[in-house]
Amino acid sequence: MKDLDSLALKVEGGRLRILDQTRLPFAEVWLDGSDPGAMTGHIQRLAVRGAPLIGVAAALSLAAQAEAGASEARLRASWVELRKARPTAVNLMAALDRMKAVLDSGGGTTDLVATAEGIFEEDAALCEALAVHGVGLLAAGETVLTHCNSGGLATAGIGTALGVIRRGFEAGKVAHVFVDETRPLLQGARLTAWELKTLGIPFTLLTDSMAAILLREGRVSRVLVGADRIARNGDFANKVGTYGLAVQARHHGVPFHPVAPWTTVDLACANGAAIPIEARKAEEVRGYGTTLWAPDCEVFNPSFDVTPSALVTSLVLDRGVAAAGSDLAAFTPA
Repeated sequence: MKDLDSLALKVEGGRLRILDQTRLPFAEVWLDGSDPGAMTGHIQRLAVRGAPLIGVAAALSLAAQAEAGASEARLRASWVELRKARPTAVNLMAALDRMKAVLDSGGGTTDLVATAEGIFEEDAALCEALAVHGVGLLAAGETVLTHCNSGGLATAGIGTALGVIRRGFEAGKVAHVFVDETRPLLQGARLTAWELKTLGIPFTLLTDSMAAILLREGRVSRVLVGADRIARNGDFANKVGTYGLAVQARHHGVPFHPVAPWTTVDLACANGAAIPIEARKAEEVRGYGTTLWAPDCEVFNPSFDVTPSALVTSLVLDRGVAAAGSDLAAFTPA
């Protein structure tokens, strides 16, 4: 494979490495991702995360295994395991299905590598297209609220929602960012805050339950979030807490926009009720790391929730801005 470089994934000298996002913001540790078995584990424990990036990472891992001389049977077995690593993010399935199509058509290692490299480069380009459309919605000096992490740590490029925020700041359209902590795994506090601080973009961190106060007081101009799967009718899954934020934004009259590439759209999924939601371990809610703050008890811990399209102002895609409730199968750029 040729050398590739992004914030959280690199290929150097044919070796695939991923930034361990469980160690941020206090340690930058790079892990080998060339073995699909290891990559499956990295994806499941969120060392690599973000719907676009896990698709890119999985495809490159399969390509690396092919370069190492794996048989077609072994590659197909790895494809199965990687595809099951996380059930909600459709980008993972879409990227791996492109790799399987190469195998099914009789393609060899060169073809698999070229396809994986193309998926990486396409994702970076999609991020820039998203930023163009998203920045076009912004007025000068807006304050933006975001949830979870949707930046360079979640993609091969500048990010989805956070990419819009970044380009908006550079254009003078974003003055300040409010960042939800994003419980229980703190992707906002650990990852988005780290990215914004690195980029020099002014921000304020808050716990998820504090967002309603800012919305009520008129301190938020707009809410921008990412998405892990978008149904044909515009319902979408994102990190748990997004649905509640959308309800609050609607109540207070604040525009609310999911931002995602077309690779996140699942036209075979009619609506949000058909989106599978990953349930994660109770330990993530009872504590964090080695610190426990709850007794042994029953825990409700969905990784994602589904926001109905009725709560969406508009959907920012790399192909353009889609009106809320649009049949995305029929969507064409204006």
